Amino acid sequence: MKPIKIILADDHQLFRDGIKSLLEDIDNITIVGEASNGREVLDMLKEIIPDLIILDITMPDISGIEITKIIADEYPSVNILILSMHNEEEFIINTLKAGAKGYLPKDISKNELLQAIYQIHSGNEYFSKNISDTFLKNFIHKTKIGLEGDNPVLTPREIEIVKLVSEGFKNQEIADKLFISVRTVDAHKNNIMKKLKLKSTVDIVKFAIKNNLIKL
Repeated sequence: MKPIKIILADDHQLFRDGIKSLLEDIDNITIVGEASNGREVLDMLKEIIPDLIILDITMPDISGIEITKIIADEYPSVNILILSMHNEEEFIINTLKAGAKGYLPKDISKNELLQAIYQIHSGNEYFSKNISDTFLKNFIHKTKIGLEGDNPVLTPREIEIVKLVSEGFKNQEIADKLFISVRTVDAHKNNIMKKLKLKSTVDIVKFAIKNNLIKL
């Protein structure tokens, strides 16, 4: 198993040092970068693509929620785990909408942090036990489309891509509509086909029709 590459992003050096000390002795985890603000995170992504970014919400220049949205759009393969002192529903909802795959309070244990990292790296989501299960289930149900059985689910952005592809828009047109790059559109389409085990654009259209994402 390849080491899970992680970037730590928090404006408090002491906190980053604490998380780093918890993770540096774990064999299959590697800290590949640290950032104290959002700009540093985005600059770092130009040089290295991690598997996961552990991110605070309260940052001095760009909020963690805004950073999450940018990364979800431009680097869809990078997972975001929010580690924050804020536990209000508003913050949680906004980070989920932005594309975060997990949300934890800063007072969690080492074991729960590791569990969250492994779950997210495996393609799942992870939220602190302090967050209401009912709230999460309701939110996820509203913002994602589930497939039959234990198949994967598509994120709101991926559903948007599926709809536009199925309506006949080309990659450049989709990029223009969503204000993202063509490369990002390609990455989303590849992720969609990988998740759903599809082989072509025609298969995406068939999926959209079957799941009532478009009307004939």
